[in-house]
Amino acid sequence: MERRDWSLKALSELVYIDSLESYDKAQALVRWNNDYLTSNDITDFDLPLQDLEKLSELFFKNINFLKEYKKQTQDELKNTQKLKEFAKNK
Repeated sequence: MERRDWSLKALSELVYIDSLESYDKAQALVRWNNDYLTSNDITDFDLPLQDLEKLSELFFKNINFLKEYKKQTQDELKNTQKLKEFAKNK
């Protein structure tokens, strides 16, 4: 029962995280990963099939979100560095 409660809590937190804005979402996903996947495996979740499918869908959706967020952050950093260099040369 404890593992099931842990699994349901993880799922509900992931559903909530999915509703957040970009920056908050990225930070919350890192915390979620640290809380639920650092010392456990994805196979440790004890959920009915429907909930497992939902968890899986959100998990992969958020992996894609983090990839895009990383790309956007890198682009913003490059633009900031270009502006810094431009201002330095003026």
